[in-house]
Amino acid sequence: MSYKEQFDFWLESDYFDQDTKEELLAIRDNEKEIEDRFYKDLEFGTGGLRGIIGAGTNRMNFYTVRKATQGLANYILKQGGGEKGVAIAYDSRRMSPEFADTAALCLAANGIKAYVFDALRPTPELSFALRRLGCISGIVVTASHNPPEYNGYKVYWEDGAQVTAPKDKEIIEEVNAITDYNLVKTMDKETAVSHGLYQVIGQDIDDAYMAELKKQIIHPEVIARVAGEMKIVYTPLCGTGNVPVRRVLSELGFTNVYVVPEQENPDPEFTTLDYPNPEDPKAFTYALRLAKEKDADIVLATDPDADRLGVYAKDTKTGQYVPFTGNMSGMLLAEYILREKTATGTMPEDPALVTTIVTTNMTQPITRAYGVKLIEVLTGFKFIGEQIKLFEQTGCNNYVFGLEESYGCLVGTHARDKDAIAAVMCLCEVAAYCKDQGKTLWDMMLEMYEKYGYYKEGQYTITLKGVDGSRQIAQIMNKLRENPPKAFGDLQVLRFRDYQTGKVLDMTTGKEGTTGLPKSNVLYFELPDDFWCCVRPSGTEPKIKFYIGVKGSGLEDAQEKMEKLTEDIKANV
Repeated sequence: MSYKEQFDFWLESDYFDQDTKEELLAIRDNEKEIEDRFYKDLEFGTGGLRGIIGAGTNRMNFYTVRKATQGLANYILKQGGGEKGVAIAYDSRRMSPEFADTAALCLAANGIKAYVFDALRPTPELSFALRRLGCISGIVVTASHNPPEYNGYKVYWEDGAQVTAPKDKEIIEEVNAITDYNLVKTMDKETAVSHGLYQVIGQDIDDAYMAELKKQIIHPEVIARVAGEMKIVYTPLCGTGNVPVRRVLSELGFTNVYVVPEQENPDPEFTTLDYPNPEDPKAFTYALRLAKEKDADIVLATDPDADRLGVYAKDTKTGQYVPFTGNMSGMLLAEYILREKTATGTMPEDPALVTTIVTTNMTQPITRAYGVKLIEVLTGFKFIGEQIKLFEQTGCNNYVFGLEESYGCLVGTHARDKDAIAAVMCLCEVAAYCKDQGKTLWDMMLEMYEKYGYYKEGQYTITLKGVDGSRQIAQIMNKLRENPPKAFGDLQVLRFRDYQTGKVLDMTTGKEGTTGLPKSNVLYFELPDDFWCCVRPSGTEPKIKFYIGVKGSGLEDAQEKMEKLTEDIKANV
């Protein structure tokens, strides 16, 4: 059907409720809005759904969530996993509890038990819970750090990671095969509960999750010495992190934890935020104000579903708070974990650190320094989680740490997705270790730069919304793929990797190799002197992203090189 026919169908069919029809009637004279809502089905991608909340096939609503869940249910039943059940968590966004119940009752109508948290929980706890409960799958209703008009739906498999190939494509096929909404099942909640198909979960899982987190602490004696002196400012950015972060820090003995009052409680409108993303400096406005008032050592922010962590630390020489990128905070944790596990004799045999192709190249000298294997995977933490599963299946490596540039990392294997609760805990341990030695996190970062090199990363992003925007993004990718630049400014491209074709082209010799990774719409340009650029469309937002990395002789030199390379890249778009 055309978008106009779909619009009419939603207005006329008895399947859709009156509130939905009234919302659509309000836009009946807005052709562009009708087209945007109905020109396609909201794509069930390799991670699930994400979109603007509203009526229409290209929106997040009860009907698109239920349809996606029916496809997942069909797949689970074909896999013979219906008896294991599905765990469901949700965040603080608009409609999150309602969408969680919509999914649960669709599963129940298909004879699959749903384990639903009694209130909002962080994404990493869902990853932990589904493994703890022995579920076949898991669902988190969240749009992570997107603006407030969005919501989403992420799907996990029994290993605790988001679904990867071939299951991701197979689930997508099941979802796409549903073309008749009347084939989508549901049941009322009371019946689902009485039949044992809807079970509320909560405190027991929380306690087990906390116990696993605290096992990752390396030097509890150091925390005990300085925890009473350290001052920590934290903001959950109106999301799910407040309760678990305060609990774990309290149980470890940190007494001076100041939570930003304006952003402490769940707020689906994110009233005090332009954008609930710890990557955005403006998200720290209230936290930095409180930090200066309390003279805090460290300032922390988790995104709404608490899988990403943003950090500021005090520079005692200037009195200013210095922002840390995801690469920087990740490298602090990597250096600390690898160094202290080596020093204490707790490093496992065949240790491995897993990262993504768009993460800092500083991972290379750090892993070499401690004899740890470095494994690179495609962008997306699910590929890091997949490696943990492969390590367990083959016995070939032991996971010690995993990180990606987008403010996400995982300490331990209790979860198989990035865990900002664990990251807060461990970074506070690192800060305590530094304080015990009369240093700050910023001092440690400068020491690492001196030891390994002044690596710096940045990102250039183009936002292109709507139907035309998606076409423009495709055109940019096609242009760079079919006619890859031979140089960016005065930097020659040494090798060009196209992960869509799986080929690596040596631009100086013309020889071809292979990436060795699954196919993905990603382009990578290797440049001299540890410089690089990687290009990919965002999987969750209407953006095309250019990831950029340089290495300088000092902080200013690295910044100048980053600015120049960014301008040279813009000239090729």
